[in-house]
Amino acid sequence: MQLTQETRDFIDKLNEGFPAIDDDASAAELRAAASPGAAIQGPDVALVRDLTAPGPAGSIPLRQYRPAPDTVAPGVVYFHGGGFVLGDLDSHDHVCRIIAARAGVVVVSVDYRLAPEHPFPAAPDDAFAATRWVSENAAELGIDPDRLAVAGDSAGGCLAAVVPLLARDEDGPAIAYQALVYPVVDQGGGSDGRLYPSRAENGDNYLLTTAAMGWFGKQYIATPADRHDFRASPIRAASLEGLPPALVLTADFDPLRDEGEAYARALAAAGVPTTTVRINDGFHGILGFGQFLSPARRAESALVSALRAAFTEETSSGQRSSSTETRR
Repeated sequence: MQLTQETRDFIDKLNEGFPAIDDDASAAELRAAASPGAAIQGPDVALVRDLTAPGPAGSIPLRQYRPAPDTVAPGVVYFHGGGFVLGDLDSHDHVCRIIAARAGVVVVSVDYRLAPEHPFPAAPDDAFAATRWVSENAAELGIDPDRLAVAGDSAGGCLAAVVPLLARDEDGPAIAYQALVYPVVDQGGGSDGRLYPSRAENGDNYLLTTAAMGWFGKQYIATPADRHDFRASPIRAASLEGLPPALVLTADFDPLRDEGEAYARALAAAGVPTTTVRINDGFHGILGFGQFLSPARRAESALVSALRAAFTEETSSGQRSSSTETRR
C-alpha cells in the first residue's frame, strides 16, 4: 500500500521549514518552530479555563474544557504528544476541544514537564499526580469520578498507558477507560525493525523518522536501564491484568504502528477488553488535522466514538470483547 497523493502532499507541507530532528537538533529551536502561533482552531465549548495541580516538583499547569455548563459529565485526562520534548497546552488545544465537544466529556489537559530539562520519570510522575488531582477534585470540575478516562497521543499515549498501571498498583484513582493514540510503548525496542518492522518500513518520509525517534529517546532517557522501566515502556510491565478497557489507535505509515498493535494484543491476552483501530493512509501525528485530511477525520471519529461508547452501560460493565478493525 502507498500513501494517497493527498496525504503525501500534506506530509510534505508539514515538513516544509521545520528543522531536521537529528543528532544536531536543539530542543529550543524545535519548540520555536512548533510554536502554536498559527494553531488550528478547534470547536467552541462552554468553558475553557487554566488550572494547576500540585505535583512532585511544583505546580502542574492544566487546562479544563467543559462541553456544557453546570452539568456533570464523564471526564478525560489528556496527555499531549511531542516525544516528551515538545508540546504544551496550546499545541493540543484543538484536539482537546474536539474531544470535549464531540464526545460530550470534560477534558483536562496536562502540561507535564519536558525533557531534556526534566528527563524520565518526570513526565509519568506529573501525569499520575495530575490524574489523582482530577479524580480528587472531580465534583468541582463537573466530572463523574466513576467515569474518568485517560487519553493521549504518541508520548502522551505512553503516559495514558502508564497511569492505569500506576493506579492499579497504588490503590487508585479509578480509571474507567484508556485511549491510546499511536502510543510509544517500548523505549527498549530498538529502531532497526527486528522487533517492530514498522520502525524500519516507516522510518523515513512519513513525518516521524527513525532519526527523530532516536533523538527524542536520548533527550528523555538518561540511563539505559530506564528504557526497560514500565513507566517508560509499558509493554514491559510485569503484568497487564486488571487494567481498564482500551482503545489502541494506530496508523498505516507510522513507525510506531507495530509496537502499538503489539501492546493491544498484550492487553487482550491479559484479559483487558481492547479495541484496535488502524487508520489506512494515516501517519504519526495525524490526530487533529481532520478539517484538512480525510484519514485524520477517521482518526478523530474513532477516538471520539470510543470515548462515547466507553461510558455506556455495556462498556462500564466490562462486556466489550477484544476486537480489531481497520478504518479505510
